[in-house]
Amino acid sequence: QVQLVESGGGLVQAGGSLRLSCAASRSIFRANFMGWYRQAPGDQREMVAGITAGGSTMYADSVKGRFTISRGNTNTVFLQMNSLKPEDTAVYYCKVAYYGENYWGEGTLVTVSS
Repeated sequence: QVQLVESGGGLVQAGGSLRLSCAASRSIFRANFMGWYRQAPGDQREMVAGITAGGSTMYADSVKGRFTISRGNTNTVFLQMNSLKPEDTAVYYCKVAYYGENYWGEGTLVTVSS
């Protein structure tokens, strides 16, 4: 079992930055995949950014060039969000694929005001 806790969300003006953190209850160094997803009211959850065990990264077209996913120590993953737009407003979730199981955090709310 892996528990995930996201933090770093909040209210920011358009053009601002936030850094989200995801802390795991155990080492996720060997996780196959770690990613950030988001869900706005009335919308489906979508992948924002992901990073594989080998370090390859992938991003949704809507955030390319503005968001950066990275790994911290053995049990953290970050999402640096720059040049935020009102349409980035959503609950952001961390997901880890670890030994055949998918684990999700409870989410952190990001609100971008215009």
